Amino acid sequence: MGWEWLLIVIFGTLIILMATGMPIAFSFMIINVIGVYIFFGGTSGLEQMILSISTSLTTFTLLPVALFILMGELLVHSNIASDVMDALDKLMGRLPGRLSLLAVATGTVIAALTGSSMSSTAMLGQILVPQMEKKGYKKAMTIGPIMASGGLAIMIPPSSLAILLCVIGEVSIGKILVVIPFAGVYLAILLAAYIIVRCKLQPDLAPEFEVAKRSFSERVSGAIKFVLPVGFIIFLVIGLIFVGIADPSESAATGTVGMVIVILCYGRLTWEVIRKSLHGMIMITGMVFLLIAGATTFGQILSFSGATGGLSEFAIHLPLAPILIVVTMQIIILIMGCFMEVVSIMMITLPIFIPVINKLGFDPVWFGAITLLNIECAFITPPFGMNLFVMKGVAPADTTMTDIYSAATPMVLINCLTMALMLAFPSIVLWPVKLMG
Repeated sequence: MGWEWLLIVIFGTLIILMATGMPIAFSFMIINVIGVYIFFGGTSGLEQMILSISTSLTTFTLLPVALFILMGELLVHSNIASDVMDALDKLMGRLPGRLSLLAVATGTVIAALTGSSMSSTAMLGQILVPQMEKKGYKKAMTIGPIMASGGLAIMIPPSSLAILLCVIGEVSIGKILVVIPFAGVYLAILLAAYIIVRCKLQPDLAPEFEVAKRSFSERVSGAIKFVLPVGFIIFLVIGLIFVGIADPSESAATGTVGMVIVILCYGRLTWEVIRKSLHGMIMITGMVFLLIAGATTFGQILSFSGATGGLSEFAIHLPLAPILIVVTMQIIILIMGCFMEVVSIMMITLPIFIPVINKLGFDPVWFGAITLLNIECAFITPPFGMNLFVMKGVAPADTTMTDIYSAATPMVLINCLTMALMLAFPSIVLWPVKLMG
């Protein structure tokens, strides 16, 4: 059987299993058991699979996954987000679409403290949407910016999805963690520019309102008390890697300690917060490790069966410029994001795409950063992006799915524009890597 038919059989069976509603990890594990038995020599192959899974899960490089998740859980259960938002609100001037810009600013800052896109969206929606509705904001300027800002949580460390991408695609964790914050900032800048321009052209979308005057000392004190600690945590997570003092595992540990210190200083480190945070960390980390176990063996099966090598050779000899092949890959991921859950997309595409990227001579860190931004876009891509339904749950009762789809569409286009810039100008992605210690 040729590699083409093997690829069709493997992915066809996987899609059928997932269509039955079976959990992603179990679907991959069934494929893995069958594939290992066939390609790796029966029961001896199953023993090899167990050893492979054990090796993949007991590596020190996976430590940041649990620690990043713990950081996010501590933030959620200590309720610091609302204080950060209030401090940023005091710093904002009388700009067009002020509350929408506040959503982008808060989403960017909160992204540095939690790796959960859905939690960030729900948090911003619950706090900001009622205020926006009260001030007469239209839905295009309320739910749209909040959904897009919530997605920034996976672009700015701590991000467990970034670690998962690195493990599945065998990409440098340290380099990805240094690169993706800049991609997130590029997206935030474009979102802010879109909000300002559109609100200038259509003032009725975000009517101006009287803003309480704040003294300079009040603004500065709020920034020092709530925003500055966020900068401290960002340095512990990203800065230590950038200057070469710590590796990703060490920076994740120092970032977690920094988060605990900040919460302790606010007087919110209670036993209940600790209990809920540890419980959430254990549950989510267990799920992520199951996914990593499935993805590791799945990639080995594709490689051993010849499917990966065959597809790589096929892509290399296509009568297309290499960059067009990369663009096609991103279009495939974008289309999959309309219908599939983001982890499934990563587990299906990365074992195939990364070897092709290496064969074509592109930097996998560059490709990984663009792919992660594309994965972030999948959270808000109609009709089945997860953040669309999260927003429906926290939005006012009269909000329809049509309203949400309409508000999400410009945000998807801005994501696509950001990806296009990163594809056209790789240096805007990779320049931090060249400066790393």
